[in-house]
Amino acid sequence: MNEKRLITSLTPELCCSNIKTSLFFYTNILGFSIQYQREEDGFAMLERQGSRIMLDEIRKDSESNAKRSWISGSLEAPFGRGINLQIETNNIDELYDCVQKAGISVFLPIEEKWYRANDIEIGNRQFIVLDPDGYMLRFSQNLGERKDG
Repeated sequence: MNEKRLITSLTPELCCSNIKTSLFFYTNILGFSIQYQREEDGFAMLERQGSRIMLDEIRKDSESNAKRSWISGSLEAPFGRGINLQIETNNIDELYDCVQKAGISVFLPIEEKWYRANDIEIGNRQFIVLDPDGYMLRFSQNLGERKDG
């Protein structure tokens, strides 16, 4: 295993209600691969084109006593309210087609959007989909830069 691929500057860890459902969604529909997992803990590290996400199943009763809990308040669906995770991809149209063919509800249909950054604009082709627990995943493909105005 390539150690360099195991380290990124920011890797969000998402609580999930059912690790099997989430793994199916992320791997079979969105094209993430499992870098490693600890099935006994309900944990998986996923990767897609350099982006990484950790999934951690919420466990109750005796199972949760055996592991640490980093949940700071009550969790209610949809999880992750107030945050969307932008994930870069190099094949936005292919991914969007996969999501639609799987019958997944799209939160924001695919669009081209330009964002001002000082005196330039940065372009993205993007869409947003919700994962099984309601986390917003904004997939984007870079369209380059252009002069503002």
